[in-house]
Amino acid sequence: MTERLDRIAEFLLQLDALKSVDRRTYINGGERLENSAEHSWHLAMACWAFAEQSQEDFDLSKLLRLALLHDLGEIGAGDTFLYSDQRSDAHLEERRYIGELASHPGNPIGDLPELWDEQEAGESREARLLKVIDRLLPFLHNLASQGRAWKDHGIRKSQVLRMHGFIEQENPEVYRWLRSKVDYAVAQGWLENA
Repeated sequence: MTERLDRIAEFLLQLDALKSVDRRTYINGGERLENSAEHSWHLAMACWAFAEQSQEDFDLSKLLRLALLHDLGEIGAGDTFLYSDQRSDAHLEERRYIGELASHPGNPIGDLPELWDEQEAGESREARLLKVIDRLLPFLHNLASQGRAWKDHGIRKSQVLRMHGFIEQENPEVYRWLRSKVDYAVAQGWLENA
């Protein structure tokens, strides 16, 4: 019993490392950068809220599990900025770490790799909603901080629209709202109009 609990405790401390992965998104109001654990919690809550008001029938348990684990690979790979040139390969190092985490002797989550792969592929209804909300939250943070991260990195309107373009097909209502906010951000000088 004690040995089993020791292994689970080690696994839980391994998960705790997600708190040490800083993102390039400022928390509400722009006081500091958020970490990936905070983002994962916020993502889970936001997915829950969207699922509750949606007309679609989501498997809420699966949706929350996908949200909570979607950034675990960043413990081993670090966070890759949305607008980074290395973004297309980031999942490879993240998946390698998920395999390592799954094989931890204290891991009680048997389907960890399969769930991570599902959220990465973005094909299930739950994974598609997750992808929309995962893009929406940093966008909201940029609005709340007057575009601080966008300005820090010289992000342009065209980059934001390209990285959020898939939302138009997944959720046209959210996309229309987002487009209006992009135009507002340009008018405020938070995004370059290019």
